Amino acid sequence: MRPVAAIILAAGKGTRMKSQRHKVLHPVAGRPMLEHLLASVGELAPERMVVVVGDGRDQLEAQLGGRAELAVQDPQLGTGHAVRQAEGALGAFAGDVLILYGDVPFVEAATMRAMLDRLNAEDAPAVVVLGFEPEDTLQYGRIIADGDRILRMVEHKDATEEERGCRLCNSGLMAVRAADLFGLLARVDNRNSQGEYYLVDIVNIANADGRACAVVVTDDPDEVAGINSRSELAEAESRWQARRRARAMADGATLIAPETVFFSWDTELGRDVTVEPNVVFGPGVTVADGVVIHAFCHLEGASLSTGVEVGPFARLRPGAVLREGAKIGNFVEMKQAVLGPGAKANHLTYLGDAEVGAGANIGAGTITCNYDGYFKHRTVIGERAFIGSNSALIAPVRIGADAIVAAGSAVSRDVDDGELRMVRAEQLVKPGWADRFHDAMKKKKAEKR
Repeated sequence: MRPVAAIILAAGKGTRMKSQRHKVLHPVAGRPMLEHLLASVGELAPERMVVVVGDGRDQLEAQLGGRAELAVQDPQLGTGHAVRQAEGALGAFAGDVLILYGDVPFVEAATMRAMLDRLNAEDAPAVVVLGFEPEDTLQYGRIIADGDRILRMVEHKDATEEERGCRLCNSGLMAVRAADLFGLLARVDNRNSQGEYYLVDIVNIANADGRACAVVVTDDPDEVAGINSRSELAEAESRWQARRRARAMADGATLIAPETVFFSWDTELGRDVTVEPNVVFGPGVTVADGVVIHAFCHLEGASLSTGVEVGPFARLRPGAVLREGAKIGNFVEMKQAVLGPGAKANHLTYLGDAEVGAGANIGAGTITCNYDGYFKHRTVIGERAFIGSNSALIAPVRIGADAIVAAGSAVSRDVDDGELRMVRAEQLVKPGWADRFHDAMKKKKAEKR
């Protein structure tokens, strides 16, 4: 393949989002839409990458972290004008250029390759355009073509009724040789209904020069769906989730109520995993084979080994690690904590900054008191230790192997291996006190009537 550069247009104001966040940074499946696109572009190993920015430049600069050069479009005079702003950033680059849109995040790398392959075919088209055929052509520009040869392109606002009857629509995505791109753009004018410089006009100019231009048509219109509003963002999320659920089941996971399970962009599920209704996976979750995740759990940044059981109503936060056969039950929360092989915390427990040894049992209502208001501290619980219900382990503290912490204890000092630690006030017994109390209260209440 010839060297590849990508120009990503992200200068739009995104006014329909009604947000302080830049439009292309709104997430789908827990990942900014721009990052979805960059991941696909990355599969082509581009030599150069330029993002054209306008409003919200600081946000994009922070997100990109130097992974792409920035070109500024100000004022914003149309898509052709936007692409021209990348000329200086590309400099002497002499390969093929992909023109993409930051709010069209789900274009597959294979589709981009198909565009580049067509650009480098024997007939050497000047421009390759990605087309699609939606159910509703709406306000899309049209591609008038004979086979894959483009005869002309027209924006919807400028199209005749006959041209609007054409179902082949322009996605806006193009592939052009760098040697042709900016020369063609320099000849684009703004004599149209919007007074803007249209990128599509480079096709008409190349045609007028007697050069061929070609269209590659995607089989999936959703691949080129733009996201411009909150409702379109929700629709994109819905489509993405539906496909991810189908893939999870095809790969060997059981989803009891698929429509209620939500995945993140990087969720990894093994085979024979069972996911009950209303489970949400945030970013960074890895699930091994044979895991059961009961209903109403939320997992993020967690790693689950083979045979683990989680929930219902459990929350795993970043750094939660469950080793083989470990189990957490209802209303258990873990963060930066490891539950060893076969260890259990069945209900009403918080494990933070903790390491729990193999086979240990954590009783209901146990908490690791890991934060002193300034610093986090660690709790280490040994193998086969038994922590009684309603215990508070005040970190930093170590509970030895086979140790027992009696129910209701507040432990602030280390417990040795095999030791029993009971931290309770002595029980006070006053025979007959409750009876006398009730009699006195009943009499007082009667006197107030």
